[in-house]
Amino acid sequence: MKSSSETGWVKSERQLAREARRRRRAVTSGVVAGVSTAVVLGLLAVGLTASPGWPRVRETFFSWPHFTEAFPDVLAGFWTNVKIFLIAEPVILAVGLAVALVRGVKTPAFFPLRALAVLYTDVFRGIPTILLVFLVGFGVPALNLQGVPDDPMVLGVFALILSYGAYVAEVFRSGIDSIHPSQRAAARSLGLSQMQSLRHVVLPQAVRRVVPPLLNDFASLQKDTALVSVLGVVEALRQAQIHSSKTFNYTPYLAAALLFVLLTVPMARFTDWLAARAESRRAPGGR
Repeated sequence: MKSSSETGWVKSERQLAREARRRRRAVTSGVVAGVSTAVVLGLLAVGLTASPGWPRVRETFFSWPHFTEAFPDVLAGFWTNVKIFLIAEPVILAVGLAVALVRGVKTPAFFPLRALAVLYTDVFRGIPTILLVFLVGFGVPALNLQGVPDDPMVLGVFALILSYGAYVAEVFRSGIDSIHPSQRAAARSLGLSQMQSLRHVVLPQAVRRVVPPLLNDFASLQKDTALVSVLGVVEALRQAQIHSSKTFNYTPYLAAALLFVLLTVPMARFTDWLAARAESRRAPGGR
């Protein structure tokens, strides 16, 4: 790309003045935002530390010796949470996409499958995830079925897949339904079959549109991996409970919360960036 000096184009004085005003406004806005944030945080800190119960709260939740003692074990347990997330998430995506596609099939012969897909999404979106973990984790072993695993971690992952698969199915379905029917019609007019139109035209656009809400579900799933602790899986929350039960100090819970925050906050910011990028592309003149 040629520079303005190479093309002979020079910015006018009005344009330069406008750009200078924009820079000054940006600097002023940044300073005001920084000062206001510091004032608000300072007032919150003063109000918190001046409260009558602060010494007790500091001793119970912000004990550095208890933090350093529990953190290695909590961190080791947190890798179990990460492992559960990495196992469950690809399966959830596959289940959600399959259920969404089945719900979109209009052929009368597939009505039983479509009805089952509707029943699945309605039922498992209606059951709280922690309750589903209890039902699967304690109910499945009670059946004494041959060949069915009874490992708490496996059952916990299965419960998370059932719960989040229903939510992700609705996310995929909303993305597929958001594609204008003219896209399918154009694909069919070019000689593509129904399945080819879905695969090459509809699904690529739908997936791009639902990436931000899917990432929100990913963040929620990462947090909900702690629910498997109710089955006895020793992950971050369970490790924090073990240390707290020994010392009657809740600082280990703070260590576990910190690890989850360090993982979910960057994912949330990345989701916001993707949403803003998608919005700019949909705007007039966007690319």
